Amino acid sequence: MAFSDKLKAARTAAGLSQRELAERAEIHYRTVQNWERGTILPRSLDSVMRAAQVLGTTSEALLSESDQYIVEAADKGGASAARDVDALVSEVIGLFAGGEIDEDEKDGIIAALNEAYWIAKKKNQKYTPKKYRGELDV
Repeated sequence: MAFSDKLKAARTAAGLSQRELAERAEIHYRTVQNWERGTILPRSLDSVMRAAQVLGTTSEALLSESDQYIVEAADKGGASAARDVDALVSEVIGLFAGGEIDEDEKDGIIAALNEAYWIAKKKNQKYTPKKYRGELDV
């Protein structure tokens, strides 16, 4: 179930209007409308957590796993990072759902993605000169 559907179901179960949810969660009313229409995903986990708290649920219950990645990317890297993650997740899901790839090829794709992740993580680590490291790091 999509974030928009989960949000609307939780809101109606709580007996709240979109405007009431927006006011209680300190989120703009148009934002709640756009979330429920599915035109946008949240830009920050904080806003999802506030809405979830008002609705008596958790952000994990509202967001699917792929939605969480997209919202986290938007939170950390902005809208362009969110678009990139959304496109990547959609492409990988589409590739795997197509059914034309055998299990060995799927394993190879996952291994390549995993390797790319670790290379990027190592590249992004910040170098700390020895004189600034703690005694245990030396």
